[in-house]
Amino acid sequence: MPKSSDLLNDPLTLAPPPSFHPEALRQVLSEQYGLEGRLEPLGGERDRNLRLILADGAVFLVKLAHPDEDPAITDFQTAALLHLEEADAALPVPRMRRTREGATAIPHSAGDGRPCLLRVLTFLPGQPMTEAAGPGRAHDLGGLTARLNRALAGFAHPADTRRLIWDLREAPALRALLPNVAEPVLRDLASAALDRFEAEAAPLLARLPEQVIHNDLNPHNVLVEAGDPTRLAGIIDFGDMVRASRLQEVATTCAYLLRPGPAPLAGPAAFLAGYRAVLPLPEEEAALLPRLIATRMAMTVLITSWRARRQPENATYILRNMPGARAGLEWLTQASPRTLPPHEE
Repeated sequence: MPKSSDLLNDPLTLAPPPSFHPEALRQVLSEQYGLEGRLEPLGGERDRNLRLILADGAVFLVKLAHPDEDPAITDFQTAALLHLEEADAALPVPRMRRTREGATAIPHSAGDGRPCLLRVLTFLPGQPMTEAAGPGRAHDLGGLTARLNRALAGFAHPADTRRLIWDLREAPALRALLPNVAEPVLRDLASAALDRFEAEAAPLLARLPEQVIHNDLNPHNVLVEAGDPTRLAGIIDFGDMVRASRLQEVATTCAYLLRPGPAPLAGPAAFLAGYRAVLPLPEEEAALLPRLIATRMAMTVLITSWRARRQPENATYILRNMPGARAGLEWLTQASPRTLPPHEE
């Protein structure tokens, strides 16, 4: 396995999304996909994402992979979506739009002239689940996540064992990022969470069965219906997929469901109940969730602080999950819960 320093020194981790020439991109979309419309920029960490709005109101997602991205990683994402289309066609996830000749990706030139891969996907309707998620919606998300994990259980790809800085198992490697956290109190909280992860969670996590997981079901990657935000509408952004345990999927998602108030763990507890209604999760594993949730929050603090300092032009996008991570890490450290509370229907 590569050294931890290799993970942090990956130039793609700090590279901004690629630039592009709008007219050249419009021409390719017209000639290769038969699509013509208005392009609107969207956020992204590595890919350049754009919304394509056609004259008839149809909407598509246009993605330009970063020129430094290994094409195998892009193919990993595409292959997963194609697998999901067969394994569970009712799952609300993006579908690949093929070219006139049937290709799911074609070469294109980024703004600096370097080659990259162009893909077009369906654009799921709805809005990001960025508002506070009540227990009912968290329960539904648990069930939807379990369906996604179940559908991905039989999927494999040569790139699914890649190393990724957002992989929970890589948390110890992030100690090198502690100096990027300006506030001493927050820096100490993150360091303590890494200590507890290594001592109490990492050994069991390393022994669990693994499969491909989404690995980034934060509120920006979960959609709700625009007219009824209590109803889930879809899951997007498969760019952080890895082969890891289902427990890691649960913990990563629960980290974004912790909310201030009299019952901070109500969201994670509801999510776990919804997940268990579809797939099992043993008590021995569930007992680790508070530690794993704190670890994910520490990772958010460390990685976003590091990246925002080096990409100030993209800092707003990078730091969008920082407030929640900080608040949750403070509460988990103070309360030190040993388990999630039972979910009340």
